[in-house]
Amino acid sequence: MKISSRCMAAPWVVFLLLIPTSSLDAAVFDQSSTSTGRNSDGPAELPREYVKSSLKDTPAGGKSWMVAAGQSIEQVLAKASCGDIVQLQAGATFTGNVVVPVKNCDDSHWIIIRSSAPDSSLPAEGTRLTPCFAGVSSLPGRPRWNCASTANVLAKIEVNGSGGSGPVIFSAGANHYRLIGLEVTRTVFPKAVNTLIQFLGPADHLVFDRLWIHGSARDDTVRGITLGPTRYVAVVDSFFTDFHCVSATGACTDAQAIAGGLGDGPTGPYKIVNNFLESSGENVLFGGGSATGTPADIQVSHNHMFKPLTWMKGEPGYVGGTNGNPFVVKNLFELKNAQRVLLDGNIMEDSWGGFSQVGFGIVITPKNQAGQNGSNLCPICQVTDVTIRYNTISHVGGGLVIANALSDNHGAALDGQRYSIHDIIVDDIDGAKYRGPSEFAEILVSPGAPVLQNVMINHVTAFPSSHLFIIGDMVATSTPMKNFVFTNSIVNAGKYPVWSAGGGPANCAFLGIPLITFNTCFTSSSFTANAIIAAPSGPSWPPQNFFRGSTAAVRFVNYNAGNGGDYHLQASSPYKGKGTDGKDLGADVDAIHSATAGVE
Repeated sequence: MKISSRCMAAPWVVFLLLIPTSSLDAAVFDQSSTSTGRNSDGPAELPREYVKSSLKDTPAGGKSWMVAAGQSIEQVLAKASCGDIVQLQAGATFTGNVVVPVKNCDDSHWIIIRSSAPDSSLPAEGTRLTPCFAGVSSLPGRPRWNCASTANVLAKIEVNGSGGSGPVIFSAGANHYRLIGLEVTRTVFPKAVNTLIQFLGPADHLVFDRLWIHGSARDDTVRGITLGPTRYVAVVDSFFTDFHCVSATGACTDAQAIAGGLGDGPTGPYKIVNNFLESSGENVLFGGGSATGTPADIQVSHNHMFKPLTWMKGEPGYVGGTNGNPFVVKNLFELKNAQRVLLDGNIMEDSWGGFSQVGFGIVITPKNQAGQNGSNLCPICQVTDVTIRYNTISHVGGGLVIANALSDNHGAALDGQRYSIHDIIVDDIDGAKYRGPSEFAEILVSPGAPVLQNVMINHVTAFPSSHLFIIGDMVATSTPMKNFVFTNSIVNAGKYPVWSAGGGPANCAFLGIPLITFNTCFTSSSFTANAIIAAPSGPSWPPQNFFRGSTAAVRFVNYNAGNGGDYHLQASSPYKGKGTDGKDLGADVDAIHSATAGVE
């Protein structure tokens, strides 16, 4: 449907919704092209499978083995049988790579590799481990944690001087292993380490539980875990720090705490829950290279994704590479190849530009990858059925990018659609400080790429200063996007509210007039029941929205300049109960607080 200009008024007029628009919002989706799965959130199908990762799900009632300092972990693992527990001496350091063998275990007989410390010395199951348990009471630039004790009760496995990958390497075919209470790291040396936990081939049924996985403070360490061709993997209650690549002179350019969506498939399901995830590139990334399958059924919940501001050049306590160059910073969460993803209950903070990216929180961009001699490496790559809910994104140069784009060699991905984004708060969007565009979201599609469609953004609270949306493509938009819904939100309009991505008159958003842009760039869309704050006078907006001249008129409990405020609405707010669903406009703050409780 097109948005009519009937009933338009100047942007300072408040529209009273006389009829519900929820039916309009639902009808905008073409059911023939959206998920018909029984378990959906709006247009997006939720994961079909979730990894079971509790201790009761990984039984190991066999023999216990002890590995003392100076002994070989590999030799003991060679003797262990399915169902056994291999205990590494707490406080000891084991240097060199450990290749985890194939044992052909089953769901009733796991092998557990763990610290020899008693359970009472470790955080309880379901509780995040911190470096306190390795005897480290604080790390510069990171959030504080309260150490009840600084006794070192972890067993450390470290790679020393060789570069490459390791120290934990799973053989092709390894299965049914659980790691508990370990520190997995590297020593300080100039070579890059590609990944601290690596898979040499297919592996399945693995749980990484209460680990501290980290690089060194100034060296290139690319990844904590590269999931590769794995299935049924959980990463829970763990702490990832110091994954980064030094700009200009480093051996890498793109670091992640956890990366997947590469290599042979199919892969998944994956569970990434209740971790502290730190990386200079993407804290979590799926895709970005060659793949023959798409990982599916991915749960990313209750994590704290973080980049220390001490990595930003010019900040107090700055830390970069040994030569002073900064680490290459990109985004907090990015999908280039993934299906059925649930991102909920996460706290995501600190992302800035100055490199190839400009400090976004979340990037959803299915991407075929350019190879040598004009080749393309991933025509099967896709991003479909993504649910993003009950998250906070703070201290960023920009909020979200949703884009279907071509590779540098003009290769198209397979698909990109069915996204449900609701009940998120995006605040402290500060392009000056974080070197970004100061925008809420980019909605883009390149000519020749799959049509971007079936996107619902609902109940959002966000405070961009420059742009609410940037829309279109840098060259042109040959095929209009379709089935786009933006509703029930409270957002700053920004100085240039709905703006073109570039490309001159060929871009559907060239005129910069919201009503015209939505009618031109989308074959069907709904932009209703949103409170648009401080919209510049002049541009015509879609009808059935609300306009106020300032945040004070919204009557938040505590706006706090859009940085860490209390964004509940006061009882006197004009936006209480004004949603198409009868709820308050903006994000459900109570639901977000509940979903993120204990994340920091």
